[in-house]
Amino acid sequence: MLPDYGIILLFLFLGIAFVASAFVVSWVLRPREPNPIKESTYECGEVVKGSSRVQFNVRYYLIALIFVIFDVEIIFLAPWAVIFRELGVTAYIEMVVFVLLLIFGLIYAWKKGALEWQ
Repeated sequence: MLPDYGIILLFLFLGIAFVASAFVVSWVLRPREPNPIKESTYECGEVVKGSSRVQFNVRYYLIALIFVIFDVEIIFLAPWAVIFRELGVTAYIEMVVFVLLLIFGLIYAWKKGALEWQ
């Protein structure tokens, strides 16, 4: 049993040594005084105009989050539907509760106006 842990410790130490050596090498090889051209922003050869910070509407993120939630719902529903007959009544009730929870969440978001784009 001890040799098994020894192999794990060996891999752990080798991993730590590898990461530490990568940090040391990058610190040694880094440029000491970079010039202004190296510090400028590169955008595919285009001259940068204005600020790179662009503010997006928060509703975009809400729509994206709702999409991800229902996308995950499909990931859970597809395998369940394939073996529906083999699972029994308990799995059916669990999936009904899961879908109802998501429907209530959608209704809540709808009532709060998260789906309005104005």
